[in-house]
Amino acid sequence: MNYLQVDGISKSFGDLELFSNITFSIDNDQKTALIAKNGAGKTTLLNIIAQKDTVDSGKIIFKNDIKISYLEQLPDINENNTVIDEVFSSSGNIVKLISRYEKAIREDDEEQLQKAIDEIDAENAWDYETKVKQILTKLKINDYNRPIKELSGGQKKRIALANALINQPDFLILDEPTNHLDLEMIEWLEEYLKSSKTTLLMVTHDRYFLDRVCNDIIEIEDKQVYRYRGNYSYYLNKREERIAIQNAQAEKAKNLLKKETDWMSRMPQARATKAKYRIDAFYQLKDKASQTKTDEQLNFNIKLSRLGKKIIEAKHINKNYDDLTILNDFSYNFNRNEKLGIIGKNGTGKSTFLNIITGNIKCDSGVIETGETIVFGYYKQQGIKFDKDKRVIDVITDISEDITLGNGNRMTAAQFLNYFLFSYDKHYTYVSKLSGGEKRRLYLMTVLMKNPNFLILDEPTNDLDIMTLTVLEDYLHNFSGCVIVVSHDRYFMDNVVEHLFVFEGNGEIKDFPGNYSIYRDNLSKTEKKQKVEHKKNIKKVDVSEKKKTKLSYKEKREFEILEKGIEELENEKNNLEKEISSSTLKQTELIEKSNRLGEVIKLIDLKSNKWLELSEFI
Repeated sequence: MNYLQVDGISKSFGDLELFSNITFSIDNDQKTALIAKNGAGKTTLLNIIAQKDTVDSGKIIFKNDIKISYLEQLPDINENNTVIDEVFSSSGNIVKLISRYEKAIREDDEEQLQKAIDEIDAENAWDYETKVKQILTKLKINDYNRPIKELSGGQKKRIALANALINQPDFLILDEPTNHLDLEMIEWLEEYLKSSKTTLLMVTHDRYFLDRVCNDIIEIEDKQVYRYRGNYSYYLNKREERIAIQNAQAEKAKNLLKKETDWMSRMPQARATKAKYRIDAFYQLKDKASQTKTDEQLNFNIKLSRLGKKIIEAKHINKNYDDLTILNDFSYNFNRNEKLGIIGKNGTGKSTFLNIITGNIKCDSGVIETGETIVFGYYKQQGIKFDKDKRVIDVITDISEDITLGNGNRMTAAQFLNYFLFSYDKHYTYVSKLSGGEKRRLYLMTVLMKNPNFLILDEPTNDLDIMTLTVLEDYLHNFSGCVIVVSHDRYFMDNVVEHLFVFEGNGEIKDFPGNYSIYRDNLSKTEKKQKVEHKKNIKKVDVSEKKKTKLSYKEKREFEILEKGIEELENEKNNLEKEISSSTLKQTELIEKSNRLGEVIKLIDLKSNKWLELSEFI
């Protein structure tokens, strides 16, 4: 069943045309990823589909009566709300019912309360609040009464994500959902979306996430769309095939173009009208011949500053913020050509650690000894500070007119921009007109071209497109200095790093010899082994207790009393449920009965557990 039809849409901003007359559809149960270079219009297309932006021409058609949720890259949420109010302010019908129910209780409005109860019964929505809080807990949002304005950008994005999920939409649109999530959250979201029946349209740079969640890929390139009915691995193979076919056709067109160019130069002017069809064909052929594609790879290495024998030596480093321990007696000697990855939950001190290593933050005690030849290149999460009125090429030439390569050759600023996927028509674009991802890419270039020999990349994968990440991976493979990477992108980490610092909290850092996938596989095996051992121990204890223990007279009497008491409580529970749903109770009685019902359910659980415990020895 067709849920979305994008019919011949075009969109431009001034002279910049993002896409032209593109058409595609998304069916029920499809999980589709949108892939393109930064600046190609991914977010604009999502905004158009979500009706946050308009098209120049064409139509967006959704199936009638489907519920749509949209997680924007920069969510617009009410700063004056608390966390729970913001979640319940969503437009979902069930959310509105719960909100009305809670409001009626607060305002002691008996008529509205009864109406809300009837509607919640009809929707079978009594467990909804529990589901909401389960999602919030998985996304590490635990302080429900905290004002939104006190939260970080990452926390706000996670609340917006929770909002998009809890409405249980038929069609879910996500723009970079894994940004600001730690690895544990990403893996939870991955499983959640895989098992969900929701139809999905998503932009993400996380290639493992994309590969495991999506079964359909749409690529925007040269203002057009290409469709791939498979996951990311399938897309890579089929895209390569498409480019090879396109290049073969372009080469054939080039050969024919030589003949037609000769004909055009010899054709008498007087015969122009008779040969108009051939002239038109000539210009079409010329366009086709120019469509040769190359996946530009950064297969060069910028010349590094000389790297001496001594790199960085950290000796007995300690760092605390009030009651929070970041580093506890940490010591480590960095080696030449080391490629280190750092992982850990948010708030465990990863960025603080990087700032201590680079001398931007002082440790409480201990010593950091840095070699005299070390030149840091530090890509920070909040590092972009460009003059918006400058052109892209001026940002590069202000640092250097050309770049010295490791082989002694030189590269112009324009060539360097081209290697990092800034096409020539982008070189003289003003910084203010770049997308967020393009600004990130430009910032990365300014870090790399200063000839560092010790690179520190703090979340480099946020907001960078997949193509740029591939280029960066190739660059780092050839980089002969030291590299430290903090990233939640598992694919990127697997491709770049050789060992990990795992920040486990409370100042504990584990050095693991391997990439992320090896670490995760090792962790899973350890957890399974611990669960098996735990079950064995429980069984041993149970068997031991059964052999050694018999019920005393007092315990037998307690068992009989519990049996009778549980039966009485079950009867009371049934009666209370009938009274609450009878619509005959006054407001005060309704609240009193509801409170008692909660107490009775707790007592039944408590007594039942005790009864089961004693029944083992009967």
